[in-house]
Amino acid sequence: MPEESSIPPVASSVTSSEPPPLEADQEKLYRDVLAILNEERIPYTVAGAFALQQYTGIWRFTKDLDIFLCADHQAAALKALEKQGFDCETCDPVWLAKAHRGDYFVDLITGMSNAVIVVDQSWIERANPAIVLGIPTRILAPEELLASKLFVARRERFDGADIAHIIYGTKGKIDWNRILQLVGDHWEVLLWALILFRYIYPGQTEYVPLTLWQDLLSRYMHTVSNPNPKAKFRGSLIDDNMFSIDVKEWGLPDIEEQYRARRISRKVPCS
Repeated sequence: MPEESSIPPVASSVTSSEPPPLEADQEKLYRDVLAILNEERIPYTVAGAFALQQYTGIWRFTKDLDIFLCADHQAAALKALEKQGFDCETCDPVWLAKAHRGDYFVDLITGMSNAVIVVDQSWIERANPAIVLGIPTRILAPEELLASKLFVARRERFDGADIAHIIYGTKGKIDWNRILQLVGDHWEVLLWALILFRYIYPGQTEYVPLTLWQDLLSRYMHTVSNPNPKAKFRGSLIDDNMFSIDVKEWGLPDIEEQYRARRISRKVPCS
């Protein structure tokens, strides 16, 4: 068995400033989806690889187009796409639907899979005008793009490098108060990402405001100095597979399932 370091990386993980080639049918699907959503006046914003390139200059191979929208608008988007011949499915009522045509598809995303972070109308309103594949559209703002990646920390995929690149690419010219608003009680995950950024780019420490470092580190020191023995286990919010033993065999509560249940029972309105 080869050593892990000798295994070649998958194409989607290799960073480059060179745009990846798109198959003609793939590009047409993306253009058609954007045009249909525009024509139907469905509020949405483009995320994923296209948004990452906007703020970092990094192009990455992408197998799909990520569309972020409110849950209230997802059904209308799917209906509009179905009328134009797309095969649509709801993969997870908490956050994900897909529209297929041939071998390619788009993801219609209403939040993160663990239901901690949810797309609402402010995400759409704060998006920036952009041209994607020749179609006028809007790209997710850097604050929401960063927040959307905070919990992507599975063994199979980790978006910490994307977060570091967003901070580096924007030179930290980010509305950090907005990010604090988005992460809420989960500020420790933000601190974790910022410490990784500082390790990667020590010469650009000032891209994260000193006041933010002081705020988060003082909060952290307070929590570790005053530990709460009744604090909930949160491993499943990071990776429900790697921490499945904690829930299934060690009897710890599945907080991810609690978040997801609340999300299904109480949809976040778009306004």
